[in-house]
Amino acid sequence: MTTTSSDRLSRLLALVPYVVSRDTVSVAEAAEAFGVTERELRDDLNLLWCLELRSPDPYCPIDLSYEGGDITVAEAESISRPLRLGADEAAALLVALRMLAELPGSAERDALSRVVAKLEAAAGGAAEAARQVSVEVDGRAGALGQVQEALRTGRRLFLRYYVAGRDEHTEREVDPMRVLVVDGRTYLEGWCRRAEAVRLFRMDQITSVRVLEVAASVPDGVAGRDLDGGLYQGSAQDVRATFELAAQGRWVADHYPCESAEELGEGRMRIVLRASDARWVRSLALRLGDQARLVAPAGLAEEVRGDAERALALYT
Repeated sequence: MTTTSSDRLSRLLALVPYVVSRDTVSVAEAAEAFGVTERELRDDLNLLWCLELRSPDPYCPIDLSYEGGDITVAEAESISRPLRLGADEAAALLVALRMLAELPGSAERDALSRVVAKLEAAAGGAAEAARQVSVEVDGRAGALGQVQEALRTGRRLFLRYYVAGRDEHTEREVDPMRVLVVDGRTYLEGWCRRAEAVRLFRMDQITSVRVLEVAASVPDGVAGRDLDGGLYQGSAQDVRATFELAAQGRWVADHYPCESAEELGEGRMRIVLRASDARWVRSLALRLGDQARLVAPAGLAEEVRGDAERALALYT
């Protein structure tokens, strides 16, 4: 399982109160509680040596020891109390927990329901706000069930997958790594044997899936993607496209991750976005029509004008 920087920060914030509340905890016990290896936990403890508190005195280091396999923490009273959630954090957590509970085949549904009930009882107004959010898990229930079975049994998947950017269906074998919920959508992350790289597959774009009688085999050293920087992560080979949007086309800036966005007045915007496929940029430009104008790259903008002229000629 991949550990992102936000995962580690959350673990570090929880580690000190966890140890302080128990006086002494073994490294093995703490590693099991946080779902990490003992080596990863020792790395966290080494990082905690670098922390300094502003209270009670400036530059007061946390007094931490884990010699002999037992962890003790002192001089950390100001962060020893359990973390408290704000109203917005509690509402977001409730929505996320409900989404997890709705995943087909979830073995932890009963436990999640109990957690939701306890959190709702403690959250007050935040719980009421969370109830106003409709939670629908996208993706076909059958596909997600097959993916979960493959993850549970460690087997490879055969997918038929719709690639929206190229408007085509592809077939590929994938060694599954994990299921993610990002921005309300469910994804399968796995080692794609066709691309020979880690890929994310939207569950609602998997048109068919089959668990193969072959053991999944992710190459050594391959890790999941760190999504802290967003779902889309560009590369040096990407097309960098500049659009000027009319007021009616501003939705593009909200719908797609933009590298930059500049107001031009009268509701117009100039945005720069990156795409791995120039065909997708051409398709978007044609679909937008008079809502936007592709400015750069110049060669691609010329191709779009040619596409538009040929399409218009069909109507004359």
